[in-house]
Amino acid sequence: METGGSIFNAMLQEFDGAARLLGLDPGVWKILTHPKRQITVSLPVQMDNGEIEVFTGYRVQYNITLGPAKGGIRYHPGVTLDEVTALAAWMTWKCAVAHVPFGGGKGGIIVDPNRLSRRELEALTRRYIAEIVDAIGPEKDVPAPDVNTNDQIMAWIMDTYSMHVGHTATAVVTGKPIEMGGSLGRREATGRGVMIVTREAAKHLGLEIKEARVAVQGFGNVGSVSADLLSKQGARIVAVTDWKGGVYNDKGLDITKMLDYAKQHKSIDGFPGGETIDNPKLFALDVDVLVPAALENQITLENAPTIRAKIVAEGANGPTTPDAHKYLHERGVFVIPDILANAGGVTTSYFEWVQDRHGYFWEEDEVNKRLEAKMCEAFKDVLDTSIRYKTDLRTAAYLVAISRVATVTKMRGMYA
Repeated sequence: METGGSIFNAMLQEFDGAARLLGLDPGVWKILTHPKRQITVSLPVQMDNGEIEVFTGYRVQYNITLGPAKGGIRYHPGVTLDEVTALAAWMTWKCAVAHVPFGGGKGGIIVDPNRLSRRELEALTRRYIAEIVDAIGPEKDVPAPDVNTNDQIMAWIMDTYSMHVGHTATAVVTGKPIEMGGSLGRREATGRGVMIVTREAAKHLGLEIKEARVAVQGFGNVGSVSADLLSKQGARIVAVTDWKGGVYNDKGLDITKMLDYAKQHKSIDGFPGGETIDNPKLFALDVDVLVPAALENQITLENAPTIRAKIVAEGANGPTTPDAHKYLHERGVFVIPDILANAGGVTTSYFEWVQDRHGYFWEEDEVNKRLEAKMCEAFKDVLDTSIRYKTDLRTAAYLVAISRVATVTKMRGMYA
């Protein structure tokens, strides 16, 4: 099926395959393939030079059947309503797979934040929240950081919302600084989730994680934490690439030293612990585990035939094209899909929301223990479903997610 370049249509393609297998009720099918709410706002901001610029912002609440919408806000020149809608839909399925009581949402502003001063960035953020303030809230829609947004921007969002409602409302947003209601363990949560599902997949396949050879594409938040935690499980990280360069060492890389190097140099390019390597070579390495944790559409039909890994754990969102995924599955590669593999982030965002609402905060060990339980439960649900339906893990993850949302949709009935 041609997606016509639409990211939302690509999501529908994945949805349709699972919905057919489920024998989904046609009425529920219609409901689950339409966003509940799409908000477009104009954001006038007085720039530092005194001129007025008007930016465009979006917030999409795709589905709120299971609970408040949940999803990040991205600041990027390439933001479109189609992209934000597709990402909100994927958040719906990711939350359902992780078995957390959230629906799916996503937001974005068409802007290059690197061209704005700190004051302009704050003014833009506050104006955006003021425009959508009636649509968000701890019980309605809970934003989070995404591309080009961070804990400081979440702090401005929390403050702006709090000013409007007249009291401090920490639970309106997750990914906040620890000092103002953020959760311990949140920064490492996505990478920790990748480690947990990789370890569980290795167990299922009879692979010894202590001897596993691992290659990681991307050394940002997700890739670096995945590499670090997998090496602490005894795996040998033999290759890592990032936006600028890459390093290979068959005996294993010292990830602790690499983390220090990356902090200093903003890249691992030139790290002295091995020889240089690029992405095409990294994908073609003879390894047990490949973790694509960089950008979308990295594994395509062109390079999929070179992949020799037994497990592909998708740390990034959408790193494998549908055709490449089909090819890898038919070749017997065990692909752990993004909506399962990187669900550790949204799971710990849920923990942050719970802690904020209770006003009682957990120790980091407690956060990690609960994340471990949730990720193992999610992996088992998806694996059992894939065995029952004799299908790949991506389809199985959709089966689990759609089934959960559809069941509650039917139970709740139609509000006339």
